[in-house]
Amino acid sequence: MANPDVAAPPSAFDLEVETLIIGAGACGMIAALAAHEAGQDVLLLEADAIPTGSTALSAGLIPAAGTRLQRDAGISDSPDGFATDIQAKAHHENDDALVAAMARTAPQVIDWLVETHGLPFSLVRDFDYPGHSQRRMHGLPSRSGRELIDALRARIEALDIPLICNRRATRLYAAGATLAGARVTLPDQSGEDIGCERLILACNGFGGNRAMVAHHMPDIADAIWFGHDGNRGEAISWGEALGARRRHLGAYQGHGNVAHPHGILITWATITEGGVQVNTSGKRFWNEAQGYSEAARAVLAQPGGVAWTIFDARIAAIARQFEDFKNAEAQGAVITGDTVETLAEKAGLAADVLAKTITDIPAGGRDAFGRTWGATPLSPPFCAVKVTGALFHTQGGLEVDPTTAKVRRAEGGTFDNLYAAGGAACGVSGKGDSGYLSGNGLLAAVTLGYIAGGG
Repeated sequence: MANPDVAAPPSAFDLEVETLIIGAGACGMIAALAAHEAGQDVLLLEADAIPTGSTALSAGLIPAAGTRLQRDAGISDSPDGFATDIQAKAHHENDDALVAAMARTAPQVIDWLVETHGLPFSLVRDFDYPGHSQRRMHGLPSRSGRELIDALRARIEALDIPLICNRRATRLYAAGATLAGARVTLPDQSGEDIGCERLILACNGFGGNRAMVAHHMPDIADAIWFGHDGNRGEAISWGEALGARRRHLGAYQGHGNVAHPHGILITWATITEGGVQVNTSGKRFWNEAQGYSEAARAVLAQPGGVAWTIFDARIAAIARQFEDFKNAEAQGAVITGDTVETLAEKAGLAADVLAKTITDIPAGGRDAFGRTWGATPLSPPFCAVKVTGALFHTQGGLEVDPTTAKVRRAEGGTFDNLYAAGGAACGVSGKGDSGYLSGNGLLAAVTLGYIAGGG
């Protein structure tokens, strides 16, 4: 487990600010932008040499319902409809008020990032994500989390919001329900004590802490860790030491479409647009329409913990809007064949079995796994990627008040000035992996970050 260090406040601090934010991923930077807009004196701390976090490893897509971009595209959507989709995917295991707050805040954040900060978001309009009843994924041109991080950082720098890197928070100072500040460790192992009036934990979850993963989610403990190694679980352990409420610590987002051994995320559009997953025998083994989070365990359960994602040139053209997919092609992870036999030979699969798998897909019908298919069948030339399952980030965390993002206390009420957002807070993915709706991670990051920052 992460070692929590909570102590009484020192007699004096080296530096004092109004709002101290720990973690400069998308969550922390959006919190900083919101706090700055509210007129607060802000200091944003980042443990790494440059801001990256889990956001930089994602596709950078944020789901939001009722945005101007949706309306411009002729899409009628609403926060209530989005909330319904979130709860349906999570089997109604989420707190209704938290879901409603995120769904209501998401379009505000997207419109604000576009109109106030000039981020060139656009709507993903050429394919659907499992569980979403409308097209509501918003991303920057490259469909890359790295682009999102860099764009947010550019705004932080343009507004002269102090961002200090190479500063890892190692201790929180508290007196009862009030947080007084934090100690940060510098690269030379010296320390600084920073006092604050408000403290926002935006330091993500605990996926990089293998002991915590094995304890809380043993079924995914052996999977590849595809998140950021800085996700060590400090927020969870600090919360435990402080007497905070924690919830759904077994919840996580997996992904069953990571190119192996290349370690490159392959967009789930390769599946939603009509692709399939087969094992090393060339046979399908589950209903791929359930979602990419559940796919991690499904793939890892196959021989060798791997599978092949099979699609065609039409789908590949859609997937190329993602930088990761183009990178996978450049590195030779995507195999192509003019016929099923050619593809099977390159992939080392039985040609007759793979051919039957493809021809058994019921165009416009429902298959034995319960998946419903569109009318466009796979056709040559074909493509394949060898994939495995991975853990992307944890979804459980500290319980927060949905209207303020203040952390709730185990004995009742909330802390006076402690906030949690993003992976540090309990999200809206239920209590396991099957409740994860596409985009839930960044949804929690941007909405709770916005709420906490503006509080």
